[in-house]
Amino acid sequence: MPGSKLDPIDRHILAELQADGRMTNVELARRVGISAPPCLRRVRTLEESGFIRGYHADVDPRELGFEVQVFAMVGLSSQAEADLSAFEQKCRDWPLVRECHMLNGEIDFILKCVSPDLSTFQSFLTEQLTAAPNVASVKTSLVIRGAKNEPAVPFDVLEERLGRAP
Repeated sequence: MPGSKLDPIDRHILAELQADGRMTNVELARRVGISAPPCLRRVRTLEESGFIRGYHADVDPRELGFEVQVFAMVGLSSQAEADLSAFEQKCRDWPLVRECHMLNGEIDFILKCVSPDLSTFQSFLTEQLTAAPNVASVKTSLVIRGAKNEPAVPFDVLEERLGRAP
């Protein structure tokens, strides 16, 4: 299990930073029960090892005028690796696409898109997404409201699993 490579202090550091990535190293060290210099070394090691991929502000899209959120289910004509990779690159290039996940089953990809308005999304849909090479079908669902948006990892579940491990 990948999380078991970390000791309890490393996992505690990750959980605290996930909850508040802006805290000072001194505060983080206090919360995890170690002194500041080893805490900073651990954080740097976690960053270099890829456990910490970055630090971000949680920005409210609606406050910035992005009123529309849509999930687009995309079917491709070909699932050859080169075609899948080409589609993923297109998704990385489209600013309205905020998440892109390849799926197992009837749908090849699900995209999470944000847009300032329906007209802008409609233009993206017709002029870029459905017109992209290898795209065979697109079904969209407009988000009415979100009940949960928790991008973090549930450390309590990880700790529970590790506590039960032999």
